[in-house]
Amino acid sequence: MRILKRLILFVLACIFLLAGWFAYHVNAAVQLPVTPYEFSIKSGSSLRSVAKQLVDAGVLHDAWSFVLLSRIMGYAASLKAGDYELIESASPLQLLERITTGDVNQSEVRFIEGWTFSQLRRALDEHPAIRHDTVGLSDQKILQLIGASEIAAEGLFFPDTYYFVRGNSDVAILKRAYHTMQNNLNIVWAERAENVPLTNAYQALILASIVEKETGKESDRTTIAGVFLNRLRLGMRLQTDPTVIYGMGEKFDGNLRKKDLLTDQEYNTYTRSGLPPTPIAMPGLASIQAALNPAKTGALYFVAKGGGESHFSSNLTDHNRAVSKYQK
Repeated sequence: MRILKRLILFVLACIFLLAGWFAYHVNAAVQLPVTPYEFSIKSGSSLRSVAKQLVDAGVLHDAWSFVLLSRIMGYAASLKAGDYELIESASPLQLLERITTGDVNQSEVRFIEGWTFSQLRRALDEHPAIRHDTVGLSDQKILQLIGASEIAAEGLFFPDTYYFVRGNSDVAILKRAYHTMQNNLNIVWAERAENVPLTNAYQALILASIVEKETGKESDRTTIAGVFLNRLRLGMRLQTDPTVIYGMGEKFDGNLRKKDLLTDQEYNTYTRSGLPPTPIAMPGLASIQAALNPAKTGALYFVAKGGGESHFSSNLTDHNRAVSKYQK
């Protein structure tokens, strides 16, 4: 009995010492190579894989104690992938709490007002933190992947800054940008001015994209929209250079010539009446609002007069004078 008691006491003492050592170990800060220190956890990693990644990154001395701590704390299935930054040394316990709360450094990608879809795709393809699942896919296939019902991708994505965790798919980012555009467009469409000569929100998106490309100064935006809407009401052609340039595609060399304006193609608003078949760029919210809530104006023409400003005229005679004054 005496030997058994001593054995039990010895085992309990070992357990107590081991528990004390483990508690000290998981609460002791690991010295970082440098501060601040960045490391990443890959998406879909198992607990053991995460522990190995942390050891390889230099933020843990060993993997087994972190795995054991995670299981004891009940966090084995709660580790979040992403990019992390430590501004000071951290203990394994602090590290576990950080990773389970998903306190990650987010990456970002920005879509600019007036960009075409090809420019947007290039920004996604060149971003090092994005998983490139759309490389080589057609625009139509991408629209299917994000659940869009439209047949053309141009103009469907809202220009904004999108934050994401490293390793996120470009499909997920595109889906967010698409739904953001749909939400904004539907809200503004529901609040549109009376007698706007547009039959649906997609037509508003087309017009907004033209307004986006034609606007040099913010204060002119609603008046430019008013000019185009006046022309649509009267059955006049829009006669806007950006649509012609868009339709020319790679043929456009930076100079728009008279022959380009006379050459018929589906985006040439000098030779064809009404709106072009699709948007020509991504319009921002201000251009969408302008297209659906334009300035009340009698103007039918405008010409750039320098400094980003436009001169507006209500008749062709005055417009021709303005063209002579500001462009000739």
